[in-house]
Amino acid sequence: MNERWKFGAVFVVFLVAWFAPVALLPESGSRLVMSLVEAASMLHEYARDHVLLCLVPAFFIAGAISVFVSQAAVMKYLGASASKYVAYPVAAVSGTILAVCSCTVLPLFSGIHKRGAGLGPAIAFLYSGPAINVLAIILTARVLGMEMGVVRAVAAIIFSVVIGLVMHVLYRKEEQERVAKALVMPSDEATHRQLWQDGLYFAAMIAILVFANWGKPPEGETGFWAWLFDGKWILTGVFMAALGFMLWRWFSRGELKEWGASAWTFALQIMPLLFAGVLVAGFLLGRPGHEAMVPSAWVEGAVGGNSLWSNFFAAVAGAFMYVATLTEVPILEGLMGAGMGKGPALALLLAGPAVSLPSLLVIRGVLGVKKTAVYVTLVVVMSTVAGLAYGAMC
Repeated sequence: MNERWKFGAVFVVFLVAWFAPVALLPESGSRLVMSLVEAASMLHEYARDHVLLCLVPAFFIAGAISVFVSQAAVMKYLGASASKYVAYPVAAVSGTILAVCSCTVLPLFSGIHKRGAGLGPAIAFLYSGPAINVLAIILTARVLGMEMGVVRAVAAIIFSVVIGLVMHVLYRKEEQERVAKALVMPSDEATHRQLWQDGLYFAAMIAILVFANWGKPPEGETGFWAWLFDGKWILTGVFMAALGFMLWRWFSRGELKEWGASAWTFALQIMPLLFAGVLVAGFLLGRPGHEAMVPSAWVEGAVGGNSLWSNFFAAVAGAFMYVATLTEVPILEGLMGAGMGKGPALALLLAGPAVSLPSLLVIRGVLGVKKTAVYVTLVVVMSTVAGLAYGAMC
């Protein structure tokens, strides 16, 4: 299938998902029927809530990384031969500033990996983006308690570095071969822009992504966070206007075409897999508060207490569910109200936002089946151990 037909197919699926009359779907029926309803409903919500505001800006950021970020700079700070004391903190911090979910971070991860980032730092960035989400951690502290918020933040930072380091060690020979193929460090590409101009360009795109997706604070909340939510579209508009000015003044037509082509490539690579993954996740697990093929009572009954099994089950369930940014907190609030233990709650918090079935399908396309399996295994095992340890201390 050529690119035009592939884009056409993805666009048609998006339009069908967006305009699907899900309100007319049956509200009761056999488990199979309701699972199909949940799959359609989840794809509908995903298309409306995440594609235009989350994924489209992320694709353009990824395209900009691929085209405009110096490969020499990427390899210097994030490359396989870069100092580990520099690469992993940079990867973790880079992921932390983005309030994104496990799917939105994928084009960004693919972009820096394609540009020359080492496997370990790239994986650290992949985990840290959704897991060390500053907004989600603040919401966790407010809704589930300060202790849970602090533990989640500390554990996620440690996880991003440890998982990246383990992946680097396991595949160090492949990484060494990758470095050897480069032979020499690439020189900085010539550009007519100053470094500060490129910095402002990326900052504007990141600000658009962050503010356009700024989550609603808890009911009755006032102050700074509520003010940001109320003014999110004004702030988004300001940064879009600033970005438009930069593109007009600082970029040539050829550069803009190359940027658009790169963003297009990421979209065609990732969108079909995400749509397929969302459908499968909806069919099996459904949306919060809705039944699908796997009964929610099984999930709630399996995560009570603080046994090894309950923590492991919570980590596995979190790793395969699609959990949109910030929604993991109300989901856990309901589960904990139904008897979920604090240990399994932390395990789900550490595994759920970081990975999902849709994101794993895309990661497999970038890294291959074996590395993807190792990555998700590390996330599940470490989330299980952290949940078990936290539950024992509570």
